[in-house]
Amino acid sequence: MRRSLDLTPNCENCAALCCVVFAFDKSDSFGIDKAACEVCPNLDERDRCRIFEKRQDLGFGGCITYDCHGAGQRVTHEIFNGNHWRNDPALKERMGAALSVLRRIHELLVLLSSTRRLPLSDEESRTLDRLEDILNPDAEWTEETLAVFPLADVTHEANAFLRSLKHHAGALTGERPPS
Repeated sequence: MRRSLDLTPNCENCAALCCVVFAFDKSDSFGIDKAACEVCPNLDERDRCRIFEKRQDLGFGGCITYDCHGAGQRVTHEIFNGNHWRNDPALKERMGAALSVLRRIHELLVLLSSTRRLPLSDEESRTLDRLEDILNPDAEWTEETLAVFPLADVTHEANAFLRSLKHHAGALTGERPPS
């Protein structure tokens, strides 16, 4: 039986990875340029955002819309055993690499779980189960398993599966899909 995952972010149990490992360019979504593995200047020493309540007003709407789907806390605690980049700056890049893959895995799991509400055929259910098993294996993720995970291939397969479900459009609202 597949282990249950909480795909909800819990910033309290994360090492503020999204504020450190990702790069962003000054734009409508971000008020500054920031390089990958550079600590956001808005992050305080306790891993709290100094401008949290004013993010939108100060041009950081991208921070509001970002969702790691729980990957941040898993990287921090499951993969790095609670170790923190503040204590070992060399972890920034390693944690960033793990987060980049695990976040995509969690995004796919969120999308796939939404299909459980559809009236899937037996074959579609088996495909969904198989994809979820690949993305949520019994063994915990490690840096090594994430580094070699065939993310592009699994993403392609999951996206093809999701597109194949378009004949279910309207199933949740009772509407019939157009012919």
